Amino acid sequence: MDIRTINRNRWDKQVELGNPWTIPVSHELIEAARQGKWSVILTEQKSVPRAWFPEDIHGVEILCLACGGGQQGPIFAAAGAKVTVFDNSPRQLEQDRMVARREGLKLEIVEGDMRDLRVFSDKSFDLVFNPVSTAFCTDVIPVWREAYRVLRPGGVLMAGFDNPDVYIFDYPLSEQGIFEVKYALPFDARKLSEEDRNREFGDDSPLEFSHSLEEQVGGQLEAGFILTGFYEDQQNTPLGKYIAGYFATRAVKLLNESASAFQSFMMH
Repeated sequence: MDIRTINRNRWDKQVELGNPWTIPVSHELIEAARQGKWSVILTEQKSVPRAWFPEDIHGVEILCLACGGGQQGPIFAAAGAKVTVFDNSPRQLEQDRMVARREGLKLEIVEGDMRDLRVFSDKSFDLVFNPVSTAFCTDVIPVWREAYRVLRPGGVLMAGFDNPDVYIFDYPLSEQGIFEVKYALPFDARKLSEEDRNREFGDDSPLEFSHSLEEQVGGQLEAGFILTGFYEDQQNTPLGKYIAGYFATRAVKLLNESASAFQSFMMH
């Protein structure tokens, strides 16, 4: 299965259907961001702590990774950052272009696979902002490695991702408040029967894949990051009453001198 193409087409379809994660921000939110009053989300409900960001993001070079939809990227740009939005879905990227035209914002727009950032040189960005999206690709480790490569020393990766445990349940039943364990982890949409795949996702929803915490958190550490922040968030679903549906992390690429000292410490 060509997952990238399938999910590109299905996210394009989600724009047509009015999925909440495809609806651009309002003019009022852009105006507030211009005045320094802004917030963004990596998960579903909680805003990212402002302490995770520089006090002033004017001139900060941000890569909004797998972050199309006309939401976070335009807010960062209105607050003064230099923003590149990178996403697999042309229709999602068009939402960012629309906001940029409407508000007179400058956004760089790039289409591509979040696992392959070769279009960007090493040490191109100060911050990589990656809202929940790794569930739509089969392998998350390359995402962290590429994020590390394109960040400058001292740069920050902020990432939101699904709690892998939520994938053990039959999804249509869980939406009714019936929590029936059905799937072994890691969940892989490719391994489902056609009947189960259609039941879980239908014809329009992107296919999903769970990734262990070893891959999500341990993978960031393995790539070279140091974890400096973490929080949980709830899904707005029946299951969300019982278990955190999302996690968010803040991770830093060490400065060269610090990295050498840390590596020396680990070796001894």
